Amino acid sequence: MNLTKDSRPLRRSLAASLLLALAACSNAAQAATYTMFRDAGCGCCLSWAGHVEHGLEAEVASVDTDDMAALKTAKGVPQDLWSCHTMEVDGYIIEGHVPADAVAKLLRERPEGVAGLAVPGMPLGSPGMEVGEQVQPYDVIAFGPGGRSVFASYP
Repeated sequence: MNLTKDSRPLRRSLAASLLLALAACSNAAQAATYTMFRDAGCGCCLSWAGHVEHGLEAEVASVDTDDMAALKTAKGVPQDLWSCHTMEVDGYIIEGHVPADAVAKLLRERPEGVAGLAVPGMPLGSPGMEVGEQVQPYDVIAFGPGGRSVFASYP
C-alpha cells in the first residue's frame, strides 16, 4: 500500500475510531450489574464471586440475606437446582457455581426461553469449590419458560 503524507491523518482517524469502537464493546460487557445474594456464613460464595470478577472483568456486589429459600423462590429458581448463592445479571439468574465462561456465553448469545443458569449442589472442582485436585463432573443447566437443557458440561 502506498501511503502519502496526506493519508496519515485518515489512517490515524481510522485507528482512533477502531479503538473507540473496541472500548465501547468492552464497556458494554462490563456495564452489566452483577449482584450475588448469599448467606453470610458461606465462604465459597466469595471465592466464586472472585472467579466471576476475574473471568468477566466485572465487579460482583455481594448482598447477605437471611432467607435464601424465599429469595430463590421469588427469583424463579426451581428448587431441585438450588445451590448456595444466587446472582442476578442483566435480567438473568445465575444459581450456584456456574463458571464465568458459561455466564459470558449466556450474556453473549441470549438464548430464547432461558431465564438463567444453574449448577445444582456444590460439586468439587467447580469455581469456588476447589479442593486440591478433586474434581466432580457437573453440568450447567439452562432453565426458564423454554424448559431445561444442558448448557455446558465440565469434567
